[in-house]
Amino acid sequence: MSASGDASKVNNLTPQEVAQGLAEGRILLVDVREPNEVAVESYPQAVVVPMSQFDPAAIPDPAGKEVVFACRSGRRSVTASLAAQEGGFPYVSHLAGGILAWKAAGLPTKT
Repeated sequence: MSASGDASKVNNLTPQEVAQGLAEGRILLVDVREPNEVAVESYPQAVVVPMSQFDPAAIPDPAGKEVVFACRSGRRSVTASLAAQEGGFPYVSHLAGGILAWKAAGLPTKT
């Protein structure tokens, strides 16, 4: 079974849901963009695990929090979630629309 087109195993979360989860300490946000992208603009409170060298084992222990992947537009975060699941990790959520949707929702970024 190929994971490439199977986004059914990935939960789409809205920027508002992710922001609320972060504020309440329920979410560990994992930014899978590359360091050069993150240097320009980043999510507050995100852990960076670049897709180019993605290893789900490099993600810090979420300690009971929900792991949510994020990228620029929402494509790489789905790929990361599926890759983590293939690696045996129960990480099934991503920020739909990525940082573009995050900013469109009026949420803060670090520059």
